[in-house]
Amino acid sequence: MSREEVLQQFRDAGAILEGHFILSSGLRSPVFIQKARVFMYPERTEVLCKALAEKIRAAGLGDIDYVVSPALGGLIPGYETARHLKVPAMWVEREDGEFRLRRFEMSEGARVVIVEDIVTTGLSSRETVDALKSIGADVLAVACLIDRSAGTADTGVPLIALADYKVPAYEADKLPPELEAIPAVKPGSRGLA
Repeated sequence: MSREEVLQQFRDAGAILEGHFILSSGLRSPVFIQKARVFMYPERTEVLCKALAEKIRAAGLGDIDYVVSPALGGLIPGYETARHLKVPAMWVEREDGEFRLRRFEMSEGARVVIVEDIVTTGLSSRETVDALKSIGADVLAVACLIDRSAGTADTGVPLIALADYKVPAYEADKLPPELEAIPAVKPGSRGLA
């Protein structure tokens, strides 16, 4: 699946929004990717996650025991990608402010790929990597549908992206005039980092 085909799936679902958005990282952006508008369509999600699974296989990581995703945003793409990889899907969730694998057990040395929806700064991915390494997992890579950083996010392990989509992001006190003129909204699911 080409980059343009991936982005077209998001456009066709009305998931690429324009305005003044406060990202989970606290940065501001004129573009927000509302992936929930993609995930509400099982057929669209299946096409994207099947392509992501193929890209993960092509990366030559070897055997994968589990796909693990951060809750909430990674649950749907993690599950669907795991289905195509034919491995179990798990997730981490916050407990006392930190990601933990609360509902599942994992053997030490388990080979894991983390599947995310969209990576911007890599914070959720790094936190997921840390949570899994702390229980002895071998985290092979992070995979995502869209990498908003275009390869600059630090996930702590290799990053496999189905598509990159670099859009500007600004510190709240360094906004360009056209963004300052628009009221900011926080459409994401996670509180500010």
